[in-house]
Amino acid sequence: MIELKTILLAEDNPNDVELTIEALTENNLANNVIAVNDGVEAMEYLRYEGKYKQRKKGQPAVLLLDIKMPRMDGIEVLQYIRSDDQLKMLPVVMLTSSREEPDLKKCYALGVNAYVVKPVNFKDFLDAVKHIGVFWALLNEHPIKD
Repeated sequence: MIELKTILLAEDNPNDVELTIEALTENNLANNVIAVNDGVEAMEYLRYEGKYKQRKKGQPAVLLLDIKMPRMDGIEVLQYIRSDDQLKMLPVVMLTSSREEPDLKKCYALGVNAYVVKPVNFKDFLDAVKHIGVFWALLNEHPIKD
C-alpha cells in the first residue's frame, strides 16, 4: 500500500484553514494535512525544529503557502526554500488572497510552482482546493527524497 504524503498548509486565517481541510476531506483526499500559523512555524516543520523536532521523516507532497502572514511571510518562506539544497525541489503553491502583480511576479521569480488566488465564493474555493490537492498530492511526481 502506498503511503500518502502530508500536505503542509501555512495559513494564519483559521477560517481558511478550516475551509481548506474541509475541501480536501470532502473530496476524499486522505492525505494528512498539517496546518501551521505562519512562516516561522512552516520553517520549523520543514527543518525538524521546535515542536516538529521528533516528527516523522519526510517532506510534504506540497506546501500550500499564504503570502500575508505574521512573523515571516510566504515570500520569505519561498525564498528560503528555493535557496536550501534539501528543500529547493519541494512543490510550493501560493494559495493567497493577494492579486497584487508585484507579489505574483516575485513568487514566480523565486520559483513557485503555482499561484492561486483564493476564490471568494465558497463553492469555487472548495473546487480550487480540491483540484490543487488532487494534482499536487496524488498525481504529481517529484524528486524529493525522504
